[in-house]
Amino acid sequence: MLPTAARHRSFGTVLVALALTGCRGNEPTTASPPATTSTPATAPQGPMVTPNTTPPTDPEPIVSAGPTTAIATFGAGCFWCIEAVLERLDGVLTVTAGYMGGQIDNPTYRQICNGDTGHAEVVQVEFDPAKISYSRLIDWFFQLHDPTTKNAQGPDHGTQYRSAIFVHDDDQRAIAEARKVHAQARLSAPIVTEITAASTFWPAEGYHQDFFRGNEGHPYSQAWIVPKLQKLGLDGDGKK
Repeated sequence: MLPTAARHRSFGTVLVALALTGCRGNEPTTASPPATTSTPATAPQGPMVTPNTTPPTDPEPIVSAGPTTAIATFGAGCFWCIEAVLERLDGVLTVTAGYMGGQIDNPTYRQICNGDTGHAEVVQVEFDPAKISYSRLIDWFFQLHDPTTKNAQGPDHGTQYRSAIFVHDDDQRAIAEARKVHAQARLSAPIVTEITAASTFWPAEGYHQDFFRGNEGHPYSQAWIVPKLQKLGLDGDGKK
């Protein structure tokens, strides 16, 4: 994330700064203040390796029986990037940027940037299992980032950018473990993705939500998100 001074330099200088820092930048001047509510959003109970650019196919048939919607939670580096990819998938209903896996309540973006709260930047995905299975979401997860780099994705470095799947029940854990094995078969380096139980999900500040949609011209968006969407074949207007 960019230090404040770097955000006022030319685009070329910004790109150099991006490669050297773990924070993407200071909060926008028009940002809403960080949320201070003490009521958490409780989690429901219950590459750089070049990616394979062929969109994943469903390893299992999709059936209409079961819950109308389900929840998945992923950490794969910058949550701006993950959100921009997953919200383009048919069957994905909402994608919310936030924090999970840390030791304090109501973490702020500033605290996360320090890397000492234990949280990962994540997205929580509400999806329709009748249109997209959890297995397919996992396959997209392994393609949208490099799961072989520990605590780093592109210009972002730190434990808050770790590759992680936060599972909400035993079925999700079993699927995640199986798809991890499947993803490993196409990679030469070992996958370092953590698969752990979901904990409290803390939504990020409002200015992080739908970041790419409202900030497509932002230097970070142009340098990292746009090329990622193009590589994955998700740069069109329609859903994949």
